[in-house]
Amino acid sequence: MCLERGRTGSELLTWREEIPTSGSVSLPPDPHALDGLGRNHRIETALADLVDNAIDAAASEVIIRFVQRDGRLRSLYVADNGHGISSNLIDSAMTVGGYRAYKAGSLGKFGLGMKAASFSQARNLTVFSRSVDSETNGRRWSLNDLSDFRCDIVPTDCVNDELDQEWGFRSAGAGGRTVIRWDDITGFTVTDDPDRVQAFLNATISKILDHLGLVLHRFLAREALRIAVDVADADRSVVGSQFEVEPIDPFAYHHTGHPDYPKVLVAERDGQRIEFTCHVWPGRTKSPNFRLPGGAIERQGLYFYRADRLLQAGGWDGLTAADPRLQLARVAIDINDDVAGLFSMNPEKSRVTVGPDFAHLAEAARDADGARMASYLRDAEAAYKRSRERRRDRRKMLPPGKGFDPLVRKAISDEVPFMAGEDPIDIRWRRFQSLELFAVDRENRTLWLNDHYRPAVIGSGRGGLNDAPLVKALLYLLLEDVFEGEYLGAKDKDNIAMWQEILTSAARSQHARGVTW
Repeated sequence: MCLERGRTGSELLTWREEIPTSGSVSLPPDPHALDGLGRNHRIETALADLVDNAIDAAASEVIIRFVQRDGRLRSLYVADNGHGISSNLIDSAMTVGGYRAYKAGSLGKFGLGMKAASFSQARNLTVFSRSVDSETNGRRWSLNDLSDFRCDIVPTDCVNDELDQEWGFRSAGAGGRTVIRWDDITGFTVTDDPDRVQAFLNATISKILDHLGLVLHRFLAREALRIAVDVADADRSVVGSQFEVEPIDPFAYHHTGHPDYPKVLVAERDGQRIEFTCHVWPGRTKSPNFRLPGGAIERQGLYFYRADRLLQAGGWDGLTAADPRLQLARVAIDINDDVAGLFSMNPEKSRVTVGPDFAHLAEAARDADGARMASYLRDAEAAYKRSRERRRDRRKMLPPGKGFDPLVRKAISDEVPFMAGEDPIDIRWRRFQSLELFAVDRENRTLWLNDHYRPAVIGSGRGGLNDAPLVKALLYLLLEDVFEGEYLGAKDKDNIAMWQEILTSAARSQHARGVTW
């Protein structure tokens, strides 16, 4: 609308239906605009975005490969055995913000994933692909040369060379192959000092394994996907051993921290159903599934999934405030595009933004018995308090000493208060003249185990000082109190005789059958 004002500043003089033009000028985006693309990515979240694309391409395996030359880290590859990219789709796949129709359940969303993830880490992005129809394509973007936004075409012989490398796939997958290569990577250490390079690789690979294991744990657990990381030495043309990504399930506890949970609270909005699956972890657990990066307090709260992919791990999004007493509380929420008005995810797929109605909806959610979110939070807090009180009420015990695996010693020390100033109990092997399984040496505070049964306990491998951790832990819990006090009472002696008879019979049976524990 073109408006002209009169002398009073309020009269409408003219209005044109159409605005005339006298020509046009080309205004391509400034190439530097891409420098900020995906800047919220870290290397592990960027790689997760590329793995999402591989999953959408029906890949069953993804290989992430670091490449060294002259002692320095030079490139990174992500290879998958999905259906590949056909000739009529390769250009749109390489277009920044390029549109394509996403299928229901696709992990892709914005048309930015591969480009944003790649440019957040590298100046050069190259894609090599062979479709299930054997169409071979290669394209390359370089942030160093975007003067006219022309994408380079990679010759077929180079594409085939890259695709036909030994990637370490164990299956054919969907029948195609796609390899993404990053060069001029901004986050790589620039040194060629081998110790510093190795330290960088160790830290970076650990972050990648942890992050992918967490956000894709459902795919990994049901063996729909295998992800491995390795390092190649280009000077020697060798590839090191693969590090496989293991699932890290933030809800995989051995036993619940509250007998009434897990519990599903249901809310409905405009005929759409949203489920809040509420969990209470057991207190003082040492499980890696609980001890996620960031700490227990940061990781309490809501876990949003879309198409089985974890988008957000923790935070309460307005339901309540983070509190150490709620650190055992985790709630799984599966969202889809049908409830998009309630949720939106950031392009890096690392955070969900909830709409203004979400907190009210969550507060109104309830189970068949009428339990609501407020009661869940109270129950989770009560479970945490009970877990902290339990240790103070426990009987003090003698500490474990030599012969215990360090992890067992730590687990016992985390759970049991020890008697101050007391010598520990050692568990050692020696050959007995009899066939008894154990002997109590109170004077030397040692529980001796009969070496005759050692092969049946530890199997065919070589034993060591800290072997048989399960058997030793059980015997410690059973016999610890007979080492206390000045003398053994009649009841103690009777218990030792009973345990000796039963356990020795079990050990002899185990030994005779040749079955290891």
